[in-house]
Amino acid sequence: MSQSLPPLGWFRSFECAAQHQSFTAAAEELGLTQSAVSQQIRLLESRLGCRLFDRKPRGITLTDDGRQLLPEITRAIDALRSATLPFEQARTEILTIATSVSVAQWFLAPRLSDFLNDYPQLNVRLLTTVWPDSLADTTDVQIRFGAGEGQPALGRNRLVLVAAPALITTEQLPLTDEAFQQYPLIQAVGTSDTWVNSAHHFRYNTNPGSALYVDSHGLSVDLARSGSGIALTSELIALPLLASGELVMVNPLTPDSVDGYFINVPSASGAEPARQFVAWLQGEVETLMQQLD
Repeated sequence: MSQSLPPLGWFRSFECAAQHQSFTAAAEELGLTQSAVSQQIRLLESRLGCRLFDRKPRGITLTDDGRQLLPEITRAIDALRSATLPFEQARTEILTIATSVSVAQWFLAPRLSDFLNDYPQLNVRLLTTVWPDSLADTTDVQIRFGAGEGQPALGRNRLVLVAAPALITTEQLPLTDEAFQQYPLIQAVGTSDTWVNSAHHFRYNTNPGSALYVDSHGLSVDLARSGSGIALTSELIALPLLASGELVMVNPLTPDSVDGYFINVPSASGAEPARQFVAWLQGEVETLMQQLD
């Protein structure tokens, strides 16, 4: 049977006293009395069968045995600190945001450092893709794509037709029916806003020549920026590239979308950081919309 170890507190008192060369200073750091530190070290010395300190009228000094033991104890305590640090950090204030990949890619990734600079005390955790329902109760802010069900919209939830300026110059705009038919149309699947039910909103009578189907609005604007065609996509996701000039509006009309991006702050999570983040995000979207209006 293995012998049990001395209590960790004894080693901690020894290490602290050795660093300070003082029982009194060690007691102040550890929140103990001087007599408690002295007693713990005497118990450790008795357990190990050797003296660790020479007690002198004006202080203490390590013995040879104490000097031999100190670096090993220091390494062990440092290892314990390193092992427990991630768990201690996990208990600090963390803002958990669940969102679509498109919003994370086109809105949060380029701007999140600004939010963190304003709120340096916060740690942010991002969950993307379709997060499991089991995580719903653990998130502080949710940005969902869909019908909304009475939740506040992020932006105006409108549709736009966009393309790279290298593909379609401003002199060609707005595109006629005949010109529009020359370009592939990029559109997201899994959304109610298909070209079939959206064409009349843009007052086009013809269908595009070909179609490129993708699984997110983020990918649709990515492909549009690369010059792959015209994207029928969410105004919200296209806003950053429209503001930077990397995309242009092919058609000035912006009909309302059936599906959109909506913000939800779960009732169980009414913390101030969640409200601060939502206000900041809405402000970022508003700023981009004002640049384009």
